[in-house]
Amino acid sequence: MILHPGVLALLVASGAITGLVLYAAWHGADIVRRWDLSSGSERQLALERRTYLLSTLLGWVLAFELVSIFLYVYTADSLAPLFTGAMCAAGSLKASAHGYTVLVLKIAGFVLAGLWLVVNHADQQGTDYPLVRGKYAALLALTPMLVAEAVLQADYFLSLRPEVITSCCGSLFGSRGVGVGSDLAALPPRHVAVAFLAAVAGAIAAAAAFRRWAWAGWALAGLAAAALPLSLAAVISWLSPYVYELPTHHCPFCMLQAEYGWIGYPLYGALLGGALSGMGVGVLMPFRGVPSLAMAVPRIQRRLAGASAALFAAALLLVAWTVQSSQLRM
Repeated sequence: MILHPGVLALLVASGAITGLVLYAAWHGADIVRRWDLSSGSERQLALERRTYLLSTLLGWVLAFELVSIFLYVYTADSLAPLFTGAMCAAGSLKASAHGYTVLVLKIAGFVLAGLWLVVNHADQQGTDYPLVRGKYAALLALTPMLVAEAVLQADYFLSLRPEVITSCCGSLFGSRGVGVGSDLAALPPRHVAVAFLAAVAGAIAAAAAFRRWAWAGWALAGLAAAALPLSLAAVISWLSPYVYELPTHHCPFCMLQAEYGWIGYPLYGALLGGALSGMGVGVLMPFRGVPSLAMAVPRIQRRLAGASAALFAAALLLVAWTVQSSQLRM
């Protein structure tokens, strides 16, 4: 398994990311303790130079963290033919311990790394580095999760064995099965669909309202955060049967395959991106009153709100096209 190109790429990249994040966290702790912009000491000048290096380094590292979730799922899907019983990534992730744990960590990493990049970008717009302590304190909190993700991912891939008989997606996401996937599949589809569509449409409306009323930023962040778990529930319980045109097929991974036009990648990308952009608006709300960021933060927030609305609208159009073009009627 380790010689698979996707596995090699993920293992090498996660090892590099872990090393670089630990390096940044080590120096970040020094910045949190000793940062004093009013000082002209040699130590302070060294910290200022170092923060430029660390910000650039972390920008590339955390950008790959955003992409790695798609590479991880794609690799798991491509490994499915090697296991008896697996039809897609659902079976591959079940073939060894920590497969689904790593997926959850990667979703969390996508959101938290993205929010860190948003705060870092805002901080770089201020002449007095107003958010430098906060962002490196956040990095110290984020580091253990990224390290755990890398360790568990390595354990997952290195413990895969072709002779293992794993579960198919039908049993993992069947409405009569046992587990979280089955519980989501058993949810009433109409109710879940209404909740999902309301959250996404509400986020789009809040993004439009934010251009006039600043308080709408909080509403956008809350609705975008709610849309993330609701979208997962909606895909499994409501949308996936329309994709497969089979009322009993609720797998969220099969739609990543060629026979379904790889529709899962743009759908999940739009939903994740829309949620991240919307939450980014909320993360920056407390910093609108910082003097050196008084003009930059609202500008960044407007861009994030526009991106969130556009991505959520694209997801809704994709969902509507899928349901309308499907031969299934429920």
